[in-house]
Amino acid sequence: MIIMRYPVLTAAFSAAAIGFLIGISFPVQITPKVYPSSFVADDADSSTLGDSNVLGRFSTARNSCSRATSTVGASPPPPPILQQPNATAAEVVVVGPGKPKGAARLPPGIVVEDSDLHLRRLWGNPHEDTPPRKYLLVLTVGYSEKDSVNAIVQKFSENFDIMLFHYDGQTTEWDAEFEWSRQAVHVSARKQAKWWYAKRFMHPSVLAPYEYVFLWDQDLGVEAFEAEAYLRIVRRHALEISQPGLDIVRGVKTYDVNVRREGGEIHTSDGFVEVMAPVFTREAWTCVWHMIQNDLVHGWGLDWNFWRCVNEPKKHIGVVDAQYIAHHFGFTLGDQGTDGNRGQVRDRASVEFGIFKSRVDNAEKAWTSTTLPVPSDANSKS
Repeated sequence: MIIMRYPVLTAAFSAAAIGFLIGISFPVQITPKVYPSSFVADDADSSTLGDSNVLGRFSTARNSCSRATSTVGASPPPPPILQQPNATAAEVVVVGPGKPKGAARLPPGIVVEDSDLHLRRLWGNPHEDTPPRKYLLVLTVGYSEKDSVNAIVQKFSENFDIMLFHYDGQTTEWDAEFEWSRQAVHVSARKQAKWWYAKRFMHPSVLAPYEYVFLWDQDLGVEAFEAEAYLRIVRRHALEISQPGLDIVRGVKTYDVNVRREGGEIHTSDGFVEVMAPVFTREAWTCVWHMIQNDLVHGWGLDWNFWRCVNEPKKHIGVVDAQYIAHHFGFTLGDQGTDGNRGQVRDRASVEFGIFKSRVDNAEKAWTSTTLPVPSDANSKS
């Protein structure tokens, strides 16, 4: 009776039902506009739809779920493909996870963010080269101090790569006298200080392979020091920033807290070690490098702020008493001839200390003001 009264409605429902049956029997595949073949996933289950397409987003989510249940060791999903409306094949950009700035147009598999300071031969199979060593020793040197520098290097094993910063321009002279110099990296820039070099040539990406970095002055007495033994102690006590203790009798001593204490392996130094002979873990150095100011070359004040780069400074910053050194000569880079006498160099270092302290204080205040609520009565205080 209903069919007889509504023939048009009945015909519409019938047509819809027939269309649905045909649709599920012969599914239609929706594809994007244009993609280079190298950007399309190899597996049949991979989505080729751009993220701007609603169906593509659902398809990507479905494929991600299916991959999550696959066996361990399966290939990771391809990076997302971004396409502007009406884009040509040449305009399609693959955005890989974690790619550094400037590498957006490179295939993720070819991007290498890190480097090292290990010398490579110019012949043979690259896969047969010796790998970068585990640790790094860095010294700022002048050729007149070659005997002291050589004595220091002798205390470091084959597990160390070595880099020398030359402030006097003399580099090749070292090779003629010391065999180890031929395997070292030499950087020459006249009349610069240790932290000037460090900021420019010790970027964390270049130091990525090294578990520990020794950034030392060149005028240290090392008769009672062995690098490998030192590192065993540092690891045992989980020190992230450290220095050897200073000899009780010999050498210059600026802070009593860093003088060697007898009877133990280490003592904690309330989060403080000097800029003279610091030793950093790779992670700690990454933080310290970012704290070095590009225009402040002497580094005065950095040691008072090393604690910022360690989660528990009183526990993980310390002085190694069982391996100690003597700081023989003190302020050796002060004589710059007609370009600046010792007093003028020290004056600049003192000025830099004040500038750095002011920058740290201002940065701390600005950071605090953006992360903590301002007290309601703050404006009423003078």
